[in-house]
Amino acid sequence: MEKKKNNAFTIMKDDSTDGHGGYGVGSISLENMSPIIVDPNEKTAYVDMAAMHARSQVERRVRFQNEKEKVLNGKLYWIVWVTVQNGGDGPYYYGAAASEILVDRPNRIAYKSMPEHVKHMEQSLKGKYVLDHMDDLSKGLLSDFLKEYKPEFWDRTPEELREQLQ
Repeated sequence: MEKKKNNAFTIMKDDSTDGHGGYGVGSISLENMSPIIVDPNEKTAYVDMAAMHARSQVERRVRFQNEKEKVLNGKLYWIVWVTVQNGGDGPYYYGAAASEILVDRPNRIAYKSMPEHVKHMEQSLKGKYVLDHMDDLSKGLLSDFLKEYKPEFWDRTPEELREQLQ
């Protein structure tokens, strides 16, 4: 019995819609997306590119549970999927969507909803801001990080993002 190849989701570095019509047409590029880990427990925010493959520091060495209730003593973290796009005046924060993770390090278990993470990645890629479900401390940490990381990006970012982070 021949095993069928599964090429349903391919991530390519360059623009796959440049007209060549070959392998990978219609695939998405995550080249302009960065995952920012917001840790309200330690009051920090930082980029962790390993989160693109579910290998961030927060996600390592834990077993993920399907139900939030199983992670009773979990600490809250956010992975914020931030997309940058080049506008007429230069690059800006085009999209941002936050997904929660609960981690119980002593018991080596954690919770995250993979469908939610994928949905939020897609919303960020489409230029949407989905941050209103974050707590105020986490919003403030993200806002400060984005302002300090690339102030020129922040200056060109639409007012909608600033409003969601207030």
